[in-house]
Amino acid sequence: MKFGYFTLSDNPPAYEPSRRDPNQFLREILDECLAAEELGFDSVWVPEHHFGLFGCLPSPPAFLSYVAARTSRVRLGAATVVLPCNQPLRVAEEWALLDLLSEGRAVFCAGRGYDEREYTAFEIPFAESRGRFDEELQIVTGAWKNRDFTFEGQYHRIPQPVTVLPRPVQQPHPPVVIACFSPPTLELAAHNGWDVIFAPFAAAMMFGSLELAADRFRTLAAEAGHPEAKVRCSYFVCLADSEEEELRARERLLYYLHGVLPALPGDPSKAPPHIAYFADIVKRIQAMGPQQLRERSIVTGPPEICIEHLKKVEAAGLDEVICYFNYGGFSHERTLAQMKRFAREVLPAFSPALATKA
Repeated sequence: MKFGYFTLSDNPPAYEPSRRDPNQFLREILDECLAAEELGFDSVWVPEHHFGLFGCLPSPPAFLSYVAARTSRVRLGAATVVLPCNQPLRVAEEWALLDLLSEGRAVFCAGRGYDEREYTAFEIPFAESRGRFDEELQIVTGAWKNRDFTFEGQYHRIPQPVTVLPRPVQQPHPPVVIACFSPPTLELAAHNGWDVIFAPFAAAMMFGSLELAADRFRTLAAEAGHPEAKVRCSYFVCLADSEEEELRARERLLYYLHGVLPALPGDPSKAPPHIAYFADIVKRIQAMGPQQLRERSIVTGPPEICIEHLKKVEAAGLDEVICYFNYGGFSHERTLAQMKRFAREVLPAFSPALATKA
């Protein structure tokens, strides 16, 4: 099982008065991405969030192009491109360019997002997110696979043939990963042979457990003729040497979750039907205490406990875990210390090749 560095650049208004300066925060995230390569992580994943409503990194391909110039090995992923808030042909161009500049290290991960405020700002009807997402994935992948590409859909028409340049280095295109919260999205990815990435908390809610979600996806993908499709997940991670430190890590996660609440559809009567399940997530978060945030959400404890937890994830057939260290206002210095310790004390348990210089 592989491991990546992951951040959502969380910095919402709810973090006041300790909210970070976003410019400095992005410089720190850059440093953490570069450290991830040095420490033996396999990939780095950065978000798409707009206007400081939750996160502060608006353009994954622009940011990752700079990371590509400063690294030589790590895979470069978005977690995730909010596809309906982007022009799909432009997305295809930008990610093909990143694939070229990184010499074939791009990983394209897309999702519908959940923050109606971003849709409103970009003048995209939130109720159309499901249909737009499905259609725009066809456009992005179709434009990568085909020269002189045309398309006729409900939301987009490309009547005159276009050829996306540059062409992707990886053929037929970079790996496509779908952020998966619901059964229809899982089925879409499986049918097309795309990979999926789960948030374990959401996977447990929607499918019963991360293991059951992974099994369901692999079964559907194999039935569709795509047994090679991969499963990833993200985890909040904090190595801790005492129950008090573990509690602080969980309290920080609860602080993060309350910071994201304004972005989530909380009223099922007002949310589009295909995203109304988020209302249940909101209710659960509102009722939670830190002690309830256990293995479905966070990897925390001494290194041996974290290794035991992650070995279970590996046994469930997960191909990669992307690790979120800097959540909930965690400082850059402490994030780097956590990354170094994780690389030194956890990564070698999964592969001697992951031993670090730290």
